[in-house]
Amino acid sequence: MALRLVQVNFKARDDSALGRFWAEALGWGVSSEGPGVTNVEPVGFVGPDPAAVCVDVVTVPDPETVRYRAHLDLGTTSAAHQAELVARLLKLGATPADIGQGDVPWTVLADPEGNLFCVLEPRPIYRDTGPIAAVVVNCADPRAMARFWSGAMDWTLHEVTDDFARLRSAKGVGPYLEFVRTPAANAVSGRVHLDLRPYRGDDQAAEVARLRTLGATDADVGQGDVPWVCLADTEGNEFCVLTPG
Repeated sequence: MALRLVQVNFKARDDSALGRFWAEALGWGVSSEGPGVTNVEPVGFVGPDPAAVCVDVVTVPDPETVRYRAHLDLGTTSAAHQAELVARLLKLGATPADIGQGDVPWTVLADPEGNLFCVLEPRPIYRDTGPIAAVVVNCADPRAMARFWSGAMDWTLHEVTDDFARLRSAKGVGPYLEFVRTPAANAVSGRVHLDLRPYRGDDQAAEVARLRTLGATDADVGQGDVPWVCLADTEGNEFCVLTPG
């Protein structure tokens, strides 16, 4: 039994508009599984496939406006590419964001609904990840997060210290999942969460039970009667276990 990170879920006021922004930002396409949901994924993508972690944008009545725990880091291949991407994102509706980062080589932006993300300077480790270099989660204890998430998923733990942990698909493709030690990381939940999917033929209920043994707890985000299960990890980060596929 195992789980895979298949998408990052954004709560939005307008899923269509925000989905179009992220499609343009990533160079991907959009589709929809129903009203209020915009799926952003590579053109021609057939998933699940660890080569890409997709973006799911869902309209909710009143999305929280908070400095949330999870964000995307976008990769670049050169200084010129970084500058071009930042300029293009600003034209698409992104805005510069100051979170106290100071003089750093990456650029912090907010999407049109205020979701923070970073455009990284070129880094060799991200040269083959695709447009999303990493999904980053702020946390209080990266070592504890590494224990939970490496147990939860079949991804490989590449690095762990007191301040940082990094995982990636065991196939060595796609973006990284990173946990960064951050002051007051437990202050809020937020608008962005991770969606995990069991493999075809595995049992969703058994996977959820296994996650509870690792320390996950049930989460009520107003989901009602839905086919997925909402949980929270050991630091309270909400995530969903989808149906197998």
